[in-house]
Amino acid sequence: MHIANATVSKTAQAGLCLGALGVVFGDIGTSPLYAMRECLAHLPPVEREAGVLGILSLMFWALNFIVSFKYLMYVTKADNRGEGGIFALLALSHDRNADRKGLGLTALIILLGAALLYGDGVITPAISVLGAAEGFKSFNPDLSQHSIVIIAVVILSGLFYIQSKGTKLIGSIFGPVMLVWFVSLGLLGGWHIAQHPEVLRAINPLYGYNLLADHPAFAGGLLGAIVLTVTGAEALYADMGHFGRRYIVIAWYGLACPGLLLNYFGQGAWAINNPLNPENPFFALAPSGPVQLGLVILSICAAVIASQALISGTFSLTHQAIQLGYFPRLKILHTNAAHEGQIYIPLINQLLAIGSIWVVISFKSSDALAAAYGIAVTGTMAVTTFAFYHVVRSRWKWSLGRSLGLCGLFMVVDLALLQANMHKFEDGGWLPVSMALAVLAVMHTWKSGRNEIQEKVYGTAVAELELSSIARSKNIVRVPGSAVFMVATPKGTPLALLHHLKANKCLQQTTVLLTILTDEVPSIPDEERMTLEHMGEGVWRAVGRYGYMESPDVTHLLERIRCQGVALNLPSTTFYFNREMIITGGSARMFEWQKQLYAFLSRNASPVKDYYRLMPSQIIEIGLPVQL
Repeated sequence: MHIANATVSKTAQAGLCLGALGVVFGDIGTSPLYAMRECLAHLPPVEREAGVLGILSLMFWALNFIVSFKYLMYVTKADNRGEGGIFALLALSHDRNADRKGLGLTALIILLGAALLYGDGVITPAISVLGAAEGFKSFNPDLSQHSIVIIAVVILSGLFYIQSKGTKLIGSIFGPVMLVWFVSLGLLGGWHIAQHPEVLRAINPLYGYNLLADHPAFAGGLLGAIVLTVTGAEALYADMGHFGRRYIVIAWYGLACPGLLLNYFGQGAWAINNPLNPENPFFALAPSGPVQLGLVILSICAAVIASQALISGTFSLTHQAIQLGYFPRLKILHTNAAHEGQIYIPLINQLLAIGSIWVVISFKSSDALAAAYGIAVTGTMAVTTFAFYHVVRSRWKWSLGRSLGLCGLFMVVDLALLQANMHKFEDGGWLPVSMALAVLAVMHTWKSGRNEIQEKVYGTAVAELELSSIARSKNIVRVPGSAVFMVATPKGTPLALLHHLKANKCLQQTTVLLTILTDEVPSIPDEERMTLEHMGEGVWRAVGRYGYMESPDVTHLLERIRCQGVALNLPSTTFYFNREMIITGGSARMFEWQKQLYAFLSRNASPVKDYYRLMPSQIIEIGLPVQL
């Protein structure tokens, strides 16, 4: 959904900026809950003020370089018809001639970036909610960590439970709550900065440089903690289509960035003034009593919103992967008839819920969980830079020197942060990496399997001329009614039709060969949605095109076909599908474990009646054994 600035009213513009605060900046907006605390835990043995000023300097320049410079100034301009995200970069940088499978090294690396986001989808809700729940300790120090874990588990359970109800209600309060959140961040931080304005000296980058240069042994741990301030930066790009780049930029510079920086500098002022106090600097900013309790409750609301935005983003990512053929069909429920993008995927929701709750129970505290956080984030940032380089070279036609200069600068920072987080692998960083490798294995296997089947089965389909002669054959009885044969490619004769003719020796008077194609664009204009061709003898070929952010609706396509004069009686139409039965042990260019995995995925993929929104009573599936 590309948003044209000229057609948006002032009220709508304010609404888009407000919405961006709730969805786009939810993740990065909750980083103050734990980022400063983790940085202080990795502070080298230096004089307190110099150390805190060094941390603040690194935070300031990390936010401005990665978010303001890299993402807002450059990456967000690489949009696919207004949409952003990892699959937008995949589509923009995709080289159709890379190899005949379409799974070249570039595509594989970008898919790894997409897979890493699933690990992010498990850890972010856990650390955000757990970090917010720990705020209860700030006014009740006797509260046990076990109780905090229970509170976090209850909140997460409720959050994942309501996913099936849709996000319309909770979505309507995202923006206003996050508006209050960022204003509160700025006010609390500004109050402490006013008392100790010397912390503003940290804007000088030399403080951060000296801290790292003088204590190289601590640089890895410190940079690994600094990364926590920019978690969620990828959301700026991924959610661009929902709000438009212009309004994300306005929301960032107008409120999100000032609120975050004021809060971090305020925490730094408190940390300098209270060097021996082990309390979390974030909650310590608020006066004890009702104000502090209000901050805890507000932080829980903000954590829930940040988690909700990431969960919804994971649903959207999965939907795009399915549409592009990188993921098996899953049951997808549309929770809001007015908004195509509001979807719920039960299996993904269950896996995220199990993963997040298990992570909370296993790690028990946000500081322990922070040890697992960062590898997925920095890995995705590096993959984004890699894909962006291909875009500026192939799409924008930049010179090699200009492309390498800018992307090389991005990559140096990305890899430095990734390297700084590698020490976290044994402390829990293996978790998101393992999740990413598992998801990557599924995506690569499914895409490879689909390409092999396409080549083996549908690449040698019967010629169309033979179909015309078959339809005219005196050996075939033309019976009243209509039939729709779902065809994988808009060429040749579907095997399901040949099996039907062989078994039943008849063909309906109105026969439609329907192909659903997904293009590497977010959406297809309605006037380009469908093409219809009459092949003679009552046989028609229709092709429906969808973008990777859309869901195919066969019923709607057939209604359009009927309106063009084709004699379709939709309630009584029969739909014919091939039901592939995978047999391993063949000559397919796949590892044996991949063949076994593909067979398992194929058996458990969502039935076509659910994916194409068809009545099961109107479907006939014809078995098609395929040996890989």
